[in-house]
Amino acid sequence: MSFRPERLAEAIKKEVSSLLREELKDPRIGFVSITSVEVSKDLRYANIFASVFGEPAEQKATIGALQKAQGFVRGELAKRIRLRYTPEITFKLDHSISRGSRLIELMNEVREKDGALDE
Repeated sequence: MSFRPERLAEAIKKEVSSLLREELKDPRIGFVSITSVEVSKDLRYANIFASVFGEPAEQKATIGALQKAQGFVRGELAKRIRLRYTPEITFKLDHSISRGSRLIELMNEVREKDGALDE
């Protein structure tokens, strides 16, 4: 079992996060956080999961802008990470953070209702 895809995924996550923070100046890109990266075993493809803060329309616009910037991001990855082949990248919307925050809200509501019943 090789750990290379996992190491490459972490390197891509770090570099793409840096690119989003410092290089991409597209106004359509809102508050984005790279949550995870999945790299295929042959290191040819990478799915980059991004969590976007905001309304669904803003999330869709941000993912669209990231997809338009795929070529630029891939080129920058080629400069920053030394590989024979730079993986084809795909940005995907990650809903895990919004699901987690919704779950916390529901738990807080249950606690408040439970506290009101105890009184």
